[in-house]
This record gives sequence, C-alpha cells and structure tokens, in this order.
Amino acid sequence: MVSSNVLVTLMDFLGIIILLLLLIAKYKWHVFYAMLIPLILFSVLPGVSIPDFIDAFEKGFGKTLGSIGVIVVLGSIMAEALKHTGAIETITKSMIKLVGEKRMPLALTLSGFVLGIAVFSDIAYVILNPLVHSAAAASGVSMATMSAGLVGALQLTHALVPPTPGPLAAAALIGADVGLIIIYGGVVCFTGSLAAWIWGQYIVGPRIVAPPAEEFLTSSLLNKDPNKASGEAPNTINSYAPIVIPIVLIATASVVKFAFPEDHGIQSIFEFLGWPVVALAIGDWLSYRNITSKDHKEAAKNKWVEDGLRTSAMILVVTGLGGSLSTIIRGTPTVDAIADWITTTGVSPIILPFLIGVIGNMITGSTTVGVITAGAIVAPMLSQLGLTPEAAMLAGASGSVIIKYVNSSYFWVVTTLSKMEIRNALITYGGATFFGGLVSFLTTWALWAAGLI
Repeated sequence: MVSSNVLVTLMDFLGIIILLLLLIAKYKWHVFYAMLIPLILFSVLPGVSIPDFIDAFEKGFGKTLGSIGVIVVLGSIMAEALKHTGAIETITKSMIKLVGEKRMPLALTLSGFVLGIAVFSDIAYVILNPLVHSAAAASGVSMATMSAGLVGALQLTHALVPPTPGPLAAAALIGADVGLIIIYGGVVCFTGSLAAWIWGQYIVGPRIVAPPAEEFLTSSLLNKDPNKASGEAPNTINSYAPIVIPIVLIATASVVKFAFPEDHGIQSIFEFLGWPVVALAIGDWLSYRNITSKDHKEAAKNKWVEDGLRTSAMILVVTGLGGSLSTIIRGTPTVDAIADWITTTGVSPIILPFLIGVIGNMITGSTTVGVITAGAIVAPMLSQLGLTPEAAMLAGASGSVIIKYVNSSYFWVVTTLSKMEIRNALITYGGATFFGGLVSFLTTWALWAAGLI
C-alpha cells in the first residue's frame, strides 16, 4: 500500500490537485510537467512508502499506455488522411444534401457530430470556415446562428465518442467498454449537439450581430469543383467508411459479448475484428484508399505517420501519467474517504466526475485534459460510489466541455476565424459548449438512472 494514513493521504491528494492546477493556470507550465512534478513530490511526503509508490507509478503508466498507445496513433493518422483527401468536405456536403441548404446551421451541426469522431475540432473548423461564412451570407443570418451548433458538436464528439484520443484514453483509465462508450456516447453527444444548435439557431443567433466576412463569400464548398487541385475528392461512401466501419466493428463486438456465449465462433471473430487496434487499422487502410494525388501518396508513407505520432505524443504521455495517478490513489485510503463523504452529503455520485471534468477544463482550457483528469481521479472510486465505468466516463467527458472561453486554444481558433468580437464569441461559443455539455450530462444521468449504463 502506498500510504495507510487517511488524514495525511487526503491532505497530500488535495495538495497534488491544487499544485497541478496552479502550475497550469497560474504559471502556464506544460501539462506534462504540471502532472509529473506533483506526483514526484507526493512520493517524498510523510507516510508514503517509496517502493510501493514507484511500483504503482510504473504499473499505472505502463498498463494505461499498453491498452491505448497504438490505438491513439492509428486514430491520429486517420485524421491526417481525412484532412488531406477531401473526405471532410464530402461528408459536409452529404449533410447539407440530407437536411437541405435552407437548414445549413443544422447541416453543419450534424457534420460536426460526425467529423469530431475522427478529426480534431480545430482542424475541422479551419477546413469548414469558408463554408460557414458563405452559408451565413447566403442565408442572411449571423455567424452566431451559423456556427454555434458546429462549434459545440465538434467539441462534444471530441470529448465523448472514441476513437477520438480523449475519450479513448479516459475509457482505458476508468475501465469502460469502448464499444458501449461509442454507442451511448453517440446518443449523449447527439442530444448535446442538438442543444448547441438550438442555442445558436433560436436563442443567441438572432440577438448577436456578427456578419460573415466578405473575403469568404465566393469560396463556398458548394460551389467548388468536386475535382480538387490535389486530386479527386472521395465519394460519400468512401468518405464515411474510415469513420463508420471501425465504430461499427468495435460496437458490434460489445453487443456480441451479451448475445453469444463466450466460446461461440461469432464472438471469437468479432473479438478480433472489434479489437480497437484491428478496427482502427482497417479505418486507416480505408482512408488511404481515398488517396488519388501523387503528392499525397508520397506524404502518406512517412509525413502523415510522423504528424500523427506528433499529435499523439502529448495525449499518450498525459494519459500515462493519469494512469499513474489513478493507480497511486488506489493504494491509499483516499478512495474510501471521498466516497464516504459523497454518501453522507446525499449528493448523487454521478455529479462528482462531471464536476471534476468541468474544473479540469475550465482551469486548463483543454477538453482532453479534463476528460483524462476526471477518469484518473474517479476510476479508483467506482465501486464505492456505485457508478459504472461507462456512466462515470461520460459524465466526466460532458463536464470537460463546459465552458470554452479565453484560456482555450479552440475558443481562439473559432473566434478568430469567425471574425467575431470577443464578447459575442464568449456568449455564442461559451454558451454553446455550456448548454451542449449540460444537456449531454443530463442525458448521461438519465441513462444511468434507467440502468442502461
């Protein structure tokens, strides 16, 4: 056991969290050092067994990375392929065709709901930004109306639905079934995305003066030649396939576990095909099949892989440290003490991961850090709190979206590109992420209360 003294451990644990938040929020340290240094300092505090601490640190770090390392890298490489091959534009066009050009804010929201599964939020918004401006001008509405749902949906899917790295890492930390997280995370994210769209379409959009920029008025995706300069854009089926097929394989594997006995042949097949490593590898292969440009064929061999590895590095290290923190907490009486306190207050235990996600995001500005922090802290307490891993993970992820404001790089990306004044952006995008995150949490709570997760 790392430590057996309840009072000392609680004080130490509180000190770790406060120091972590101070290093990030006040001193602007990188999250790697901000997590590592408090953990090292914890090891030299009175009452802590250093050999047990080192053992817990190494086991937590190694076990966590062993379960998600390759998957996160594969997902990041897929995002590179989707970005460069034109699949993002094709998916967006399909959503516009589905709901009609007169419902462009809804079409963009639905596009964000799909694209956020595989592509980082800021990258997707950068690509779609010209369309948002031109659509706002053509529809005669403000940028607040046109973009709020898209901004909220991209961020919600980024937080809630694997194989995006954040929720994938949190699922590994907390021991959640990735297939079930995909299924129920999709439901939760969809309701939150619609809430963000409602916020922009009916609540703040008509009240915010935010005209589209003239420089984008002739650059709509809808008016572009389908044959891009760098090659022919993939068709709709080929664009969706790299995202949808891995998700279906992983989700089906989870369903098959309940539908067939353990030794059944079908379960063995889907246990392999639904293993996220295999499913994401298939997704990467499908995304690479969309390459038509000679330059892209060369870049896909090395550059896209290297860019994917660069993107993955921070997420993997932070997730590994989150695994260390979770394992160390398990070796202390902190778990029982916090769980007992929650029980005596009468507060629903599902609020705890939600609040940790909110605090993590609001202090650091990072949804990924918020998701991982909530998973790492709550994981050891699940049995005492009476929460399932899936409910705890989705609650923490919902909280990690609330609220995107000036300390978030995503906020500055969408605010700068939308040419919106800071005050209006805080109301529009801060409100969309708050409203969307809150509705996602309430949906999670309802699913947990109904015994579905």
